[in-house]
Amino acid sequence: MPRLGEFEFIRQLLAPLSRNAPGAFNLTDDAAALSISHGHELVLTKDAVVAGVHFFADDPPDLIARKALRVNLSDLAAKGAKPVGFLMALALPQSIDDDWLKIFTTGLGADVDTFACPLLGGDTVATPGPLTISITALGEVKAGHMIHRHGALSGDILCVSGTIGDAALGLDVARGSYAGLSAANKQFLLDRYRVPQPRLSLGQALANRDSACLDISDGLCADVGHICEQSGVGAVIEVAQLPLSDAARAVLQHYPDAIHRVLTGGDDYELALAIPPANLAATQDHGRKNGVIVTPIGRFVEGGAVTVLDGNGRALALSSPGYHHR
Repeated sequence: MPRLGEFEFIRQLLAPLSRNAPGAFNLTDDAAALSISHGHELVLTKDAVVAGVHFFADDPPDLIARKALRVNLSDLAAKGAKPVGFLMALALPQSIDDDWLKIFTTGLGADVDTFACPLLGGDTVATPGPLTISITALGEVKAGHMIHRHGALSGDILCVSGTIGDAALGLDVARGSYAGLSAANKQFLLDRYRVPQPRLSLGQALANRDSACLDISDGLCADVGHICEQSGVGAVIEVAQLPLSDAARAVLQHYPDAIHRVLTGGDDYELALAIPPANLAATQDHGRKNGVIVTPIGRFVEGGAVTVLDGNGRALALSSPGYHHR
C-alpha cells in the first residue's frame, strides 16, 4: 500500500507530537537536548512491544500506540518519576498504510497531552517482520528520591495499587475464553489489557517514602519475586486479600482456576509496594488522594521464596510465577 515517505511521516504526523518541547527542535535534528529541574535526577527506561507478543496485530492502532507509551510510563511511576519526554523507534511492515499511521499518531498524541510527555525524537525503519515499537521514556525525580526494587525488609507490608488480574483475563477474552461473561465485563477486561493505567501520581507522591516498588508487568508472583531477589527477603501473598474488579470476580465465580491467571498472568501495570507498617495509613491516604486504592495483600518475611496462601491458609501450587522473556 502507498505510504508517506519517512521524512514526510516525521514532518506531518510525528513532529506535532513534540508539542514544541524545548530541545526537541520540532524533530528536525538528529538528537534532542534536554534540561531537567535543579536538584533532580534523570530517570530513563525502555520497553519495546511487538505485534503478536504484546498486542494483537489487528488491535486498533490508537490503542497500540497508547499501550506502547503507557507501559514505559508505568516504569517511571514505579520510580516515583515525573515524565519529561520520550524517544520512539518504529519498525513498520509494508502492510501498514497512511490511514493506520494517522490513527496511531492520533492515539499517541492524546496520551502525549494526558501525561505531558512529548515526543523528543527517534527513528523509523521498514521491516519484513512484525510491527515493533520501542520507546525510551525519560523522567525526573528529586535527587536521591528514586524508588528502587531493593530495600524491602522482613516485616514490611506487601501492597498493590488498583486491581489485579484484569489484563491477563482480558487477554484470555481476546482469545475467546469465558464465553458466558457479560459483554460489559468482557469489554472492561479487554480495555485493561489494551490500555494500561500508569500510576504516575501515586508513584510521585510516594517517592522516597517506601522501601521498594516496581510495576507489575510479568505477573504478580514473578514481580514480587523480583523485589524479594533484590532485597534478600521472601514474601507471603494472601489470595483472599487480592483486590479484584467486578469483572474478575465474575470470571472467578464460574472459572475458579482462573485465579492462577490473576496471580501470574501479567500486564497489570499496577504498582507492587513494600511498606513499613508505620507508613501504611499514610500510603493508603496518598492512594485515595490520587484516585487509586492501595491494598495490603501480604507481607515480606525472612527467606527468599514467594508463598501464595489460599483462602484456607494453605500454600497454593503454581506452575510458573509469571511471564518469561525468552
